[in-house]
Amino acid sequence: MLAVAGGFAVFGPGAASAQDIVKIGFSAPITGPFAENGRQMSAALKLFVEQNGTSVAGKTVEVILRDDGGVPDQAKRIAQEFVVNQKVAILAGYNPTPAALAVAPIATEAKIPQIVTGSSASITTQRSPYIVRTFSTQAQITVPIAQWAVKNGLRRVVTWWRIMHPSRDRKSLCRRIQGKGR
Repeated sequence: MLAVAGGFAVFGPGAASAQDIVKIGFSAPITGPFAENGRQMSAALKLFVEQNGTSVAGKTVEVILRDDGGVPDQAKRIAQEFVVNQKVAILAGYNPTPAALAVAPIATEAKIPQIVTGSSASITTQRSPYIVRTFSTQAQITVPIAQWAVKNGLRRVVTWWRIMHPSRDRKSLCRRIQGKGR
């Protein structure tokens, strides 16, 4: 079931007791400058549910999707609502990095997992012992590129980055190519 009402999208069945339901609060930038990422995150979530259903180990999984616009304050407010009002067991989503970092203290205080699907900054998982990332960091991508560039004699590189935490990882790429270490 996919139902959308009042800014919420709920993936899961209509009837199950509260004890049999595991709620996941999924926050993504459905609008704003990161909307394409958010739409992909939402589509992947919907596809997973369609292919795998909403039952795990005898429990029903209910995913509540909210649009945070990629804005850290909105992501934090939505996470607080998920924890306090919706009583979610897991916080998930969070793109870009500042949104993930804004939510980290809430996951830590509530002692619930935060599954980050849209932050590639190395610092992300250091912000809370409850954070797990589902993909690579920028450093995991840029260091091999830098090593290849040096090995192949490339001495000049042009990069473009936003002023966000991953930019520190990308700066590392430039320093490695220039032979200045990490």
